[in-house]
Amino acid sequence: MLNNVLLLIVDTAISLITLVLLARFFMQWQRVSFRNQIGQFVVTATDWVVRPLRRVVPGLFGLDMASLLPAWAFQTLLVVFEILIRGVALGGDGAGIALGVLGLGLVEMLRMMVYLVFGVVLISAVLSWVSPHAPAAALFDALAAPFLRPFRRVVPTISNVDLSPLVLLLVLQILLMVLGGMRNSFAPMLFGL
Repeated sequence: MLNNVLLLIVDTAISLITLVLLARFFMQWQRVSFRNQIGQFVVTATDWVVRPLRRVVPGLFGLDMASLLPAWAFQTLLVVFEILIRGVALGGDGAGIALGVLGLGLVEMLRMMVYLVFGVVLISAVLSWVSPHAPAAALFDALAAPFLRPFRRVVPTISNVDLSPLVLLLVLQILLMVLGGMRNSFAPMLFGL
């Protein structure tokens, strides 16, 4: 029982750090202004890990790898912690175990990305219906726009109601199912099956 409580606390802390790092990655990718409360929170909460990495890790095709790589590293550490705390017996060779752990960390980071996009799109849609002039509405709209754009081209509006967020949320749910299946594909590497 104590192991489960410890795992919950560590999982929550690492997941929150990962989400904020991914938020910084998306905000920089979309060139969204950090001159708002959410942007300032994201910068303040992640500077301790991103700033030192910027000296060593270059950007790639305009993407901020100094925000993305630590998110992957944190998720990989969470996978290792969960394996250790649950006392799972690993099998196979060391390279297979390392690849399995890194792969699981990558899949978990991708799942966190999908959850972040899901939340951003949902908040953007709700704000557009309830309070379109709220200060945070422009930020969430700018973050959701690149994901909604392909669907807005295909899904028509009905009586000025944009249904593209609903279609995107459905696609994101399907993507989460696919990532869940990918997670299971790393078991042979970890357990030597």
